[in-house]
Amino acid sequence: MAYSQILRRLREEKTNYRKRKTMLMGKRPFITVQITNENTQVQIHTPEMTGDKVIASAHSHYLLKKGWKGSRKNIPAAYLTGYLAGKKAVGKGSKSAILYTGTRRYTQRMAAVLKGVVDAGLEIPADPESFPPEERITGQHLTVKNDVNQFKSQIDSEVK
Repeated sequence: MAYSQILRRLREEKTNYRKRKTMLMGKRPFITVQITNENTQVQIHTPEMTGDKVIASAHSHYLLKKGWKGSRKNIPAAYLTGYLAGKKAVGKGSKSAILYTGTRRYTQRMAAVLKGVVDAGLEIPADPESFPPEERITGQHLTVKNDVNQFKSQIDSEVK
């Protein structure tokens, strides 16, 4: 009986090759969302033969520089990080993209990021019912409140 070696990224549960193959066959830009215990990072890529090229990227540290109070991992922070990445991508000429989750689950924070990218102007095939309610995006459920609309206007004025 011969031993067949399993691919390293499949073994480490980092890449779902079947999902990645179908995503790459579409030749459309795609969005990846990394959510850790502290931060949120959003990148918009275009697939190329030599590797994926990052068009736009946003990190939740940006919010701290602009005066964000409280956690950077809540739903409003994820929404604004997605909004920033979407504005950068639209500024570089992107019109549409798809969400690539890889091996990660579709969570409420990921849905908030997606809503932010959609509100920034990118066309993404997503069901609006999967987005968090507006009260959660504006942070009305939190004890430390930030003005999400003020941060959106700052992003609009900075990112052309």
